[in-house]
Amino acid sequence: MVETRLKPLKAGLIGAGIQASLTPAMHVQEGAAQGFAYDYELIDLNQRSLTPDSLPELLSQAEQHGLSGLNITHPCKQLVIAYLDELSDEARALGAVNTVILKSGRRYGHNTDWWGFAESFRRGLPDADLDAAVQIGAGGAGVATAYAILSLGLKNLTVFDLDPEKAAHLAQTLSTLFPEARITASGELAAAMGSASGLIHATPTGMAKYPGIPLPPELLSPHHWVAEIVYFPLETELLKTARLRGCRVLNGGGMAVFQAVGAFRLFTGREPDALRMMRHFDSLTSNSNRSGEDSQ
Repeated sequence: MVETRLKPLKAGLIGAGIQASLTPAMHVQEGAAQGFAYDYELIDLNQRSLTPDSLPELLSQAEQHGLSGLNITHPCKQLVIAYLDELSDEARALGAVNTVILKSGRRYGHNTDWWGFAESFRRGLPDADLDAAVQIGAGGAGVATAYAILSLGLKNLTVFDLDPEKAAHLAQTLSTLFPEARITASGELAAAMGSASGLIHATPTGMAKYPGIPLPPELLSPHHWVAEIVYFPLETELLKTARLRGCRVLNGGGMAVFQAVGAFRLFTGREPDALRMMRHFDSLTSNSNRSGEDSQ
């Protein structure tokens, strides 16, 4: 029997436009399943009419109110680093933090996004061809997904972004971290897709607020696998189109769940039941038509 905590564990999420996030529900439900109370607070910059400049005050308030940790999402994943005492190796390599542990007056930054995508991919596309892949998107989510797929053994990665400098910077950074892989930035999407075995989509395109598909449908072929990060809706236009064209697909739900699995482990010191959290996530998404802002 799990011993019940005398005081609830407290955590929170800092970001902008996060009212639709399923992270609080996943954490609280898993805490309840393990026999302890878990308070999880949404700290929405938009709702509070704040900007990321308020991060120092929000972190101090979280410490004063006894929070054990914070999840961090857009637009604060890079900015929060300046206010932390220590970083995990992955967070330092990625230059982004999505989980902060508050302990004994110190702040420890971690990144569970990359592991969330890697674990989702490993389970959802276990025998995917990792010879060559194209990634669309070089922002905060794209840094995590690229790091993840290269950690899984991808040999060749071509990065595209509307901002060519951002794509080039990501390719250069990852080339240092993964010298055995060939990582390039390119503007020739059609040529890259022609020689790729898979596609990673790491932009907001496909959300209710950003409808559409991030590439011409004719570039998708049956030999491609397609991995998505958007999870509101789970079935994006990209995934619908890819299925119709015979591709194997992976929705963004797994990344959302497994980043929460990693954060729960860090916050509580307990091992979460990943399958139980996935089932809970499935029940939440099947009963919801909300549109989320981020992988958190």
